[in-house]
Amino acid sequence: MKISIVGGGYVGLITGACLAEMGHEVKIIDVDEKKVNAINSAKPPIYEKGLEDLLIRHSGKNLTAGSDFSSVRDSELSIICVGTPQNKDGSADLGYIISAAESVGKELKIFDGYHVVAVKSTVPPGTTTGIVLPTIMKASENNSCIGFAMNPEFLREGIAVGDFMNPDRIVIGSVDKRAGDLVESVYSGFNTKILRTGIVSAEMIKYASNSFLATKISFSNEIGNICKTLGIDVYEVMGGVGLDHRISPYFLNAGCGFGGSCFPKDVSALIHFARLKGTDPVLLESVLKVNQMQPLVIVDILKKHLGSLEGKRITVLGLAFKGDTDDVRDSRAIPVIEALIADKAEVHVYDPMANKNMKELFPVIICHESAEDALKDSDGCLVMTEWPEFSRLNKEFDTMKNRLIIEGRRILNVPDAEGICW
Repeated sequence: MKISIVGGGYVGLITGACLAEMGHEVKIIDVDEKKVNAINSAKPPIYEKGLEDLLIRHSGKNLTAGSDFSSVRDSELSIICVGTPQNKDGSADLGYIISAAESVGKELKIFDGYHVVAVKSTVPPGTTTGIVLPTIMKASENNSCIGFAMNPEFLREGIAVGDFMNPDRIVIGSVDKRAGDLVESVYSGFNTKILRTGIVSAEMIKYASNSFLATKISFSNEIGNICKTLGIDVYEVMGGVGLDHRISPYFLNAGCGFGGSCFPKDVSALIHFARLKGTDPVLLESVLKVNQMQPLVIVDILKKHLGSLEGKRITVLGLAFKGDTDDVRDSRAIPVIEALIADKAEVHVYDPMANKNMKELFPVIICHESAEDALKDSDGCLVMTEWPEFSRLNKEFDTMKNRLIIEGRRILNVPDAEGICW
């Protein structure tokens, strides 16, 4: 099938590369010429395991990128994958969605065959039918041969290629059966459950899924904080909790909280949406409150050991919001670094992939090319990301002035490390 992907960011690029791997002819549309050139040169603009291999196999063949929307006229399906960043009030910014819909609609004004527009971006319930559909219909001068669908993504950064190629479910919401059938045919080679719903339900499934996972994390962190006061291991406790098949062991790892481009903004957007609908999302508000406070707990533990941080050399290991990515969006290391700088500490950092991205946010931090270099002469170390290489550290901590090690993620194999909530 000929498919146009609108948006060459994280979701759009992964989707396009994986659909090309499935044999489809894919054109990624993005206004960023640097990103377009990178994709066409088989050089991924983001770090994601397995992505470069896909680009090497398919770029310039059945996967191309460009900045114009003309490919929409030659496609059977357009998938909108643009970002929906968070507004100051917590709502989802739909500006990119509207712009994409207008551009797609203009191309479909002179399109003769049947074409489906599917939204894969995470959008508030009612966006596809209430904004995308009328915007496209107006721009296309009411072309009656356009179908609409919602096909949410459930990708985890770091293993997104594997998630796409081996999904635990595929959700397709559509206005009519024909549109849903066309989207479903894209996934004909996948051996997984395909759930067909209405469009608004599909949009809500995405928000509900992310909010539930975020809730499990904040719950685990609250339990962890209680366990810390009791001197017991929260991982042992939650290990027992997770054996209950009704709960499952996933997303019960206590630590510094959740970050990234999805959970924080999606929970915030759902809270804002709920308020607009006249409901009081007390639980969701608490989930965010716990998450905002949790990373500062590790700084409080540091101060209990060191007292004033002024002039102290503090090492932060791990800057990305999770391992196997260079993404620092809403990383829990950000509020920690902010607090350290505010307390006049000298902040030294190391991350296998995210040094550059964090340095752009905090020019004052001192980046190192290895954990050992970052640890040398340090008064304290905070481990913020679960990079596998950190699990192999041991003698490197001996170079510290004061061997004070506090974990925000349970990754170390050293007996004297203290956990944020264990």
